[in-house]
Amino acid sequence: MDREIVSTPFSAGTWRVARPCGKHRAAYHDPVKLIPALLFYGIALALVTGCETKSSNPAVMSNPVPATSLANTASNLPADTVTRTDAEWRRLLSPEQYHVLREAGTERPNGPAYEEFKKQGAGTYVCGGCGAELFSSAHKFDSHCGWPSFYDPANAKNVRTREDRAFGMTRVEVLCARCGGHLGHLFKGEGFPTPTDQRYCINGVALKFVPKPPTEKKP
Repeated sequence: MDREIVSTPFSAGTWRVARPCGKHRAAYHDPVKLIPALLFYGIALALVTGCETKSSNPAVMSNPVPATSLANTASNLPADTVTRTDAEWRRLLSPEQYHVLREAGTERPNGPAYEEFKKQGAGTYVCGGCGAELFSSAHKFDSHCGWPSFYDPANAKNVRTREDRAFGMTRVEVLCARCGGHLGHLFKGEGFPTPTDQRYCINGVALKFVPKPPTEKKP
């Protein structure tokens, strides 16, 4: 087949292509005209593959840390650990709680749990999975990040940390030491005006608020 060389404008320069001559020219398509179609199919493919990694629950975001990484072991949990089967956890927890506590998921920022957190007064925050005391309202502060924030745990023995290398970055994961449930992450040195300059960024659905009993007035 005879061909001729033509110069086709493409971005800042030219794209030199060979196209058929004579009777075969009708079947030729300008490659520049194919760009919109290629972009369309590329975006469609990205949407399809992206949806495969999203949680089926819109209130939470997926985190590629498997549930098996949160297994209860005698070497890293206190003596009064809470051990349950996966089926038991699923019965005990809501879908949102299970995804966060047992699958290391992350709830979306500024969600319903965070709005409730901002309204809560004096009290204690316990683990949503096992009831272990974790944080106090005395240590919470508004970091404007969209998740509950504390500058220190209320009961340090019930909170443990470990290195988290998910998403190609190194962070400090925060877990309940009693049941191994994922709570959130710990950030240091961000410059917040708190006594510790630490931010325990915790998922609201991983916590249960226990209000402080009202003080009885003496007669």
